[in-house]
Amino acid sequence: MLKKIYKRIFSEKTRINIRIFLDKNTAFFYIGNKFECNCCGKTFRKFKSKGNILRKNVKCPYCGSLERTRLLLFYLEKETNIFTKKDCKVLHFAPEQTLLSKFSQRTAMEYVDADINPNYANYIFDIEEIPYPNEYFDYIICSHVLGHVSHEQKAIEELFRVLKWDGQALIMTLIDKNRETTLEEPFITTPKDRLKYYSEQDLARLHGLDFGQRLSHCFKVEEIDYRTTFEGALQKRFSLGDGAREIIFSCRK
Repeated sequence: MLKKIYKRIFSEKTRINIRIFLDKNTAFFYIGNKFECNCCGKTFRKFKSKGNILRKNVKCPYCGSLERTRLLLFYLEKETNIFTKKDCKVLHFAPEQTLLSKFSQRTAMEYVDADINPNYANYIFDIEEIPYPNEYFDYIICSHVLGHVSHEQKAIEELFRVLKWDGQALIMTLIDKNRETTLEEPFITTPKDRLKYYSEQDLARLHGLDFGQRLSHCFKVEEIDYRTTFEGALQKRFSLGDGAREIIFSCRK
């Protein structure tokens, strides 16, 4: 009841800002040195839990970064020139707040943060209809989006179209490592059924180990488990996940 009243009183954008404010102002309860977040540079005695099936020590108490966000930032900083390339054009779908802040600081970069929900990004459009010309972007970041779209193949074709020939698209998704093929059934339509079969209420499919093959209809795909570049102690300290959400699919033309 209280949750319903809260949603009626405050807009979604206001609720987001309230959550960010509360996180930053209650993070001192987690002060310590066992875990570290490379996104905000702070250390904690523990991270917050997250997920329908709770994953412990995954969410940064201050900036809200998750396992995949921290790993992706490490990759971007160490393996690409995205933060140093002159006149770099970046398309970032469903931008993570902590990464959005970092990109927004780069004045020499053309940074397009996009979402269909105006409360989460500055540019509002559908990934299935990207309003930019062919071969426009140097980098595309698309983390945990393709599992939610209505027409996945159309979205992939659009990403391919707007990426430069020497560009790179970095795509991530939730993968059921026990499934060889993606689960996508027309009878799974309600939030309850999606939670039951896909593990999240708003997923349109649950990707399996064939996700790279689905991307390869357009792209040349390299599957990167970047966690393996870190020793075990660092994987735990930065909480870099178990590989279900953190595999980076590096896609090129």
